This record gives sequence, C-alpha cells and structure tokens, in this order.
Amino acid sequence: MSAPFRLRADGIDLFIRLTPKSSVDRLGGVETTADARSHLKARVRAVPENGAANAALERLVAKALGVPASAVSVVAGATARLKTLRVNGDPAALVTSIKALGR
Repeated sequence: MSAPFRLRADGIDLFIRLTPKSSVDRLGGVETTADARSHLKARVRAVPENGAANAALERLVAKALGVPASAVSVVAGATARLKTLRVNGDPAALVTSIKALGR
C-alpha cells in the first residue's frame, strides 16, 4: 500500500477522494484503489458547483493539519473526485498529522 501523500521540499502533495453534498464535513481514513494507490477520504457539505466543494475541502484540510487556509490548494483534479492538494509547511509535521488522521 502506498501513502496518500508525496513529500516535497516545501510541504506535501496530499491525495484525496472527495464526496461532496455530505451531511458533515469530515476527513476519514485511507482507502486503496484497485491500482494500489492510496487516498485520504473526505466529505464536505458543499455542493460541487463554482468550486465550492474544493474551497470547503481546502479549509477542512487546513484546519485538520493545523496550517493556514492559504497553505492548502487543489493542484489537480479540480472537477474530479480524486484530487491532489498541495500543502505548504514542514513535511515531517504534516506527515505526522496525516498519519494521525488515517487511523
């Protein structure tokens, strides 16, 4: 199983499977797809229109990882369920926070 993130010099790229129009905003555990790639599961109440779900996801991830909202951005998959978020910050601290979320 691969990790749901990729390390970068200035942070991480986090792989997420997003479910919009949920009843709660929540980050869940890690799921592995058939091609052995791992994603962190996320649910947001926002609808997938005009970037609302992506913005809600960015705020949710920022809060969960303890970084400013400006440090999180969707860099791939803006209109897809599988997304890549770039999170700027200390990579070691971010990995520790992500591992705690995946339990």
